[in-house]
Amino acid sequence: MRIAIITVSDRASRGEYQDLSGPEIEKIILEEYPELLIRRVLIPDEREDLRKALTSCLDCQWIITTGGTGIAPRDITPDVTVEFCDLLLPGIAETLRIRSLEETPQAMLSRGAAGLKGDTLIVNFPGSRKGAAFCTRVILPILYHGPAMRRGEGHG
Repeated sequence: MRIAIITVSDRASRGEYQDLSGPEIEKIILEEYPELLIRRVLIPDEREDLRKALTSCLDCQWIITTGGTGIAPRDITPDVTVEFCDLLLPGIAETLRIRSLEETPQAMLSRGAAGLKGDTLIVNFPGSRKGAAFCTRVILPILYHGPAMRRGEGHG
């Protein structure tokens, strides 16, 4: 299985600071599933850059974005994700928000979305290392189940 991790950050894409959330997501996934292939992409908070990155990763079963999910003027990740997807999966986004509230009240300000484009599951994580790590652990149990369901392989 292939997973793409797209970090959406103006400052990290300019080299002003190191992307910490993308590598953290990758580390947690590979600790649980070392056989997975992971591709990482780093882009600025620009709609067209995100659309291009999402399109270029559609050969993956999952695309996880990190960053741009809040209410700042340049936080465009959920908006682009919703426009890009063919089918929304609100249960994933709702679960991430609800579970994240156990950790921080700032989760109430998250606008992260989730959906499908073709057979690729797409989910938005917050940009903080801690928030991205927490959300990664929440979705680990469905990493294989989601694509299997999309392939029509039942509820096993």
